[in-house]
Amino acid sequence: MPALPAGPAASAQAPGATITITVTDLRSAKGIVRACMTADEHSFPRCRGVAGAFGATAQAREGSVSFTFRHVQPGHYAIALLHDENNNGKADRALGMMPREGFGFSRDAKVRMGPPSFSDAALDLGGKDRELTIRMRYML
Repeated sequence: MPALPAGPAASAQAPGATITITVTDLRSAKGIVRACMTADEHSFPRCRGVAGAFGATAQAREGSVSFTFRHVQPGHYAIALLHDENNNGKADRALGMMPREGFGFSRDAKVRMGPPSFSDAALDLGGKDRELTIRMRYML
């Protein structure tokens, strides 16, 4: 399964770790999977327009997909995933609150009346390469 490099512009010589995220339990090959990794607690779970955030997309596949973020500086990061099955660029909801599409968060952070807090999903990434697994969850 191909990995997609993503993140802030960096030269090939830039220091930092490589973080590989394997997303498991995808229920279908419909649409795309969106990944966001950010150290900005105020923007979490969003990446668009956030300086220093890493974002990527991959064609959905039943089972699993992987993302690779390169040149990640040490810090406190949280990861959010969305299985955007209709590829409309947003998390669709039923009755205004229940997610229709799959989602996942680092540390398997719990979803209550919305996405988890940054602190519930955050993990420390040092200067070493890491491999993480995040399970996709579906409520409907």
